[in-house]
Amino acid sequence: MPDQPSPKFEHAALEADMKVLAAEVKKHRERPEAATMTEKEILKQAIRSLPPATNAPTSQQDAQSRSPLPAYAQSESAEVKLEIEYLIDMAFHHGIAKADALARKAPAFVLDAFHDALAGKLYPEFQRRGILK
Repeated sequence: MPDQPSPKFEHAALEADMKVLAAEVKKHRERPEAATMTEKEILKQAIRSLPPATNAPTSQQDAQSRSPLPAYAQSESAEVKLEIEYLIDMAFHHGIAKADALARKAPAFVLDAFHDALAGKLYPEFQRRGILK
């Protein structure tokens, strides 16, 4: 069986948080009281010691660059944007086919924006994997 490439397409924010959390876990393991704690307890302590998230976008342009939505969808109502974002999240957590089936029941604008957003997210990954040039 050929080697499968290791997946590198992950949620960047989650990966960044996990790196910070790993450093916190290491600090907590070095404490004397860690000898009597389970790994799960150490992880909980590390999570509690994380600083609160303060990475709110500083400008509208910053927010748009972080948004998974296509530029033309940025000015839509919060309800429409939330529906598109929900479909994107569903695609990454439950599969593209399931999200697409749900998107096909939505208004045409939502379906198109979902497809554009998904293509925008997946295109760089397909390039990296050599599927697209």
